[in-house]
Amino acid sequence: MNALITGAGGFLGTWLARALAARGDTVACLLRRTTDASGLEGIPYARVEGDVTDPASLARAVAGRDVVFHLAGIRRAATRDEFMRVNADATRLLCDAMVATGTRPRLVFCGSLAAHGPSTSSRPHVEEDPFQPYEWYGESKAEGERIAFSYSDRLPVTATRPPRILGPGDKENLAFFKLVQRGIRLELTGGPRPLTMVDVEDVVDQLLLLGERPEALGEAFFCAGPEALSLEKVEDLGAQALGVTPRTVRMSPAVLKALAAAADGITRVTGRKLPLNRKLARQLTAPAWTCSGAKAERLLGFRPRRDLADSIRRSAEWYRAQGWL
Repeated sequence: MNALITGAGGFLGTWLARALAARGDTVACLLRRTTDASGLEGIPYARVEGDVTDPASLARAVAGRDVVFHLAGIRRAATRDEFMRVNADATRLLCDAMVATGTRPRLVFCGSLAAHGPSTSSRPHVEEDPFQPYEWYGESKAEGERIAFSYSDRLPVTATRPPRILGPGDKENLAFFKLVQRGIRLELTGGPRPLTMVDVEDVVDQLLLLGERPEALGEAFFCAGPEALSLEKVEDLGAQALGVTPRTVRMSPAVLKALAAAADGITRVTGRKLPLNRKLARQLTAPAWTCSGAKAERLLGFRPRRDLADSIRRSAEWYRAQGWL
């Protein structure tokens, strides 16, 4: 396979590049000039300098590729327009560049459970559920996926919709580990609120299948095992991995949202991105974020294999080794 990865410098991208290279595939990574590519160190890959919002660099990047794994995107932005420009509009630019090659390379789009919005505590989302995002990030991921599949008459397209991803190198869940390390176990009143989570290597395994299997074309898949955790359970497993015994601090959703609003105000004034923000607070106070992996198992024979407790342990050990804790 001759593969291009957009967003290759990110958490998931580095794991995917490593897996592709280990199989002997040819790997190219689209990287901005300012991207920290230290996570790719030791991996044989061709660097293509550019940006998903730049059509000229996309044309260079997609030339000669069999598969394009489109992982690039932003999770934080000050405006809806910025989310849409990077997560949605850039998908159209990428698809146009792929169509222009005339060789019909396969597009594997990385979507998100956030496109569906929260689930209920009694029923996980399935792929056929409508997109109902309730914040800008989820809205932009939903639109990006719609754009990707609108090219199905010109390109072979498939997509994954991961929930929250765990594993060494992840920054999105680091705040929970830092909280526990400081001796605090946050418990939100009115819970528990189930969360579907998945190990990064399981997401990579599914991406590799989507890059090859004919059954995947025209379809989107959640990447989810049968077990759902909660914020409190993640903290408990993190505390166990770190060898600490934190004290429980109970907090109402209203208080958490107020603190998040204040944190966003500090970010706007200082430019410093704090671990807590309104987006995270909305996610944590939703009734549930769960999805079913039944479709991927039925059509692809795929089921996540990694134990989430072990994922949390590996993450904690990596954070400590890197000096992040």
